[in-house]
Amino acid sequence: MPNSQNRRDGLPSIDVRLRMAALWTSTMFLFAYVDLFSLYRPDFRQGLEEGKVSAFDVGQPFLLATTLYVMVPCLMIYLALVLPRRVNRVVSIVIAAVYALTIVGAAIGEWSYFIVGSAIEVVLLAVVIHHAWTWRAPSEVQPVEERYVPVSSAPAGR
Repeated sequence: MPNSQNRRDGLPSIDVRLRMAALWTSTMFLFAYVDLFSLYRPDFRQGLEEGKVSAFDVGQPFLLATTLYVMVPCLMIYLALVLPRRVNRVVSIVIAAVYALTIVGAAIGEWSYFIVGSAIEVVLLAVVIHHAWTWRAPSEVQPVEERYVPVSSAPAGR
């Protein structure tokens, strides 16, 4: 796999595409769990009973918009694996940045669990941006053997 040479410590490196897909997957798990935990809040349940989530009316437009909002990072799990590198980098940076901003905005005034979950989501998205930003073309990647000079070991018998 490109970008998957062994690291200096001998452990195999993980391909950038797999790292980004794993980050999007982790972000989606946090989306789901933080939102599910909201169902334990009496104020949130009361709002649902009244047909409201924050300032939004719960109806077809809200549910469609929410589905589309969640669908994009779900698709990014797959797209991170299959898009060409250049397209992948741009799409990942733009989508991760936009989602980080919406997550920060949604966390304002929320309960602690929501803020902590949102902060971790933003960190995961920042790592997506970092990987996309620093992802070099396969021709630019040097094998580990050329990047590191091996440390000579102590003489035998000591």
